[in-house]
Amino acid sequence: MRSKHIEAVGARSGKLSGLVPALCALGLGVSTLLATEASVAADSGSYEQVVSLLTNYTKSERGGETVIGGSSSGTVTTTRSSGGVFVEGSSGTFECIIFAKRTSSGMDLEAPCTSTDASGDKQFSVAKRRQGDVNPGGGGEGRSELVGGTGKYQGITGSCTYKVDYLPGNRLVSISKCHWQKP
Repeated sequence: MRSKHIEAVGARSGKLSGLVPALCALGLGVSTLLATEASVAADSGSYEQVVSLLTNYTKSERGGETVIGGSSSGTVTTTRSSGGVFVEGSSGTFECIIFAKRTSSGMDLEAPCTSTDASGDKQFSVAKRRQGDVNPGGGGEGRSELVGGTGKYQGITGSCTYKVDYLPGNRLVSISKCHWQKP
């Protein structure tokens, strides 16, 4: 009885032998396409973040200009994300060193910043702003360039637009909208 069953399976297998490789090839093709799409989606995207910092600035009045230097540190939270390495709802620390000069023609501010996520990976950026102030009630809009990092942020580039508001008590809040890519 067992040999009849084997013969029947063997006969059916002969009829399907051309179909099995075709189905395997189709499955492999679909898997490759989905993996490629996921890879492309993970190599670029957009996100929004809220940054809350405590500032420690020193100002020097020099005739017609004010030179400002110091640091700021606090937290960053990703509030929206299209996916990839920036995870919606994730938080980390955020630190900047600020260099600025304010004259009658406006503000010239540059701040290299580092954010560190919960796993210890660091993402580097440089914020620049040509308007506004660093006093309570001041602030303004600027642009930040993403310039790599460590771990999952290594090689990331991109840019953000941001709006910062300076608050009493040496505090600031900033909202950023960013686009990133990773080679």
